[in-house]
Amino acid sequence: MEDTQIIRMYELRNEDAVMETSIKYQNYCYKIAWNILMNHEDSEECVNDTWLSVWNCIPPKRPTVLSAFCGKITRNLALDLLRKKNASKRGNLHLETVEKELDEIGGLHGESAEDTVLRRELLRQVEGFLDGLPQMERVMFVRRYWYLDSIQTIAEHYGKTESSVKSILYRIRKKLKKEVRL
Repeated sequence: MEDTQIIRMYELRNEDAVMETSIKYQNYCYKIAWNILMNHEDSEECVNDTWLSVWNCIPPKRPTVLSAFCGKITRNLALDLLRKKNASKRGNLHLETVEKELDEIGGLHGESAEDTVLRRELLRQVEGFLDGLPQMERVMFVRRYWYLDSIQTIAEHYGKTESSVKSILYRIRKKLKKEVRL
C-alpha cells in the first residue's frame, strides 16, 4: 500500500492504518531500535510505541515521507528508553562511542541548541554539507550517526575494513567541523 493511502487512513482515523504501517515499516523501525537498544524486548516495545505515537501524531501532522517520520519517532523513543534505563547505571558503550565521535565536531547532538532558529540554521548547514559528499560517504555518515550502525556493520556493507571506515568517518567529521559554523 502506498504511503499516501496509509496517511489518508490515519487522517480518517481508520485503525487499519496502524496495521498497514506495521506491515510496511516493522523491520525498518526494529533495526533502528535495535541499533540503539541492542535488546529484543526493548526494541519490540519501542516499535510498538512507535505505532501509537504515529496514530497520535497524524493528524494534525501530515508527514511527506512516512518511513522517515516513523524512523524518527522510533529513534527518539529508543534513545529516551536507553537514557531512562541507563540513568542509574553505566551507559551504553556503543552510544557513548558515537557521542564521543560527535563531540569532536562540537555540539551537533543533544539539546544544546535550544533556540529554534539556531537549530534550523544548523540543520540547513549540515544538510548542505552532506549533499556535497560522495554518496558512499554520505550514506556511511547517516548510517553511523542517525541509525547508529556499528563500524563493523558499515564495513561489512561496503566490503571495507573497520579501520578504513573509521578513517573515512573521522575525515568527514573533521571536514564537517570546519565547514559548519554558527
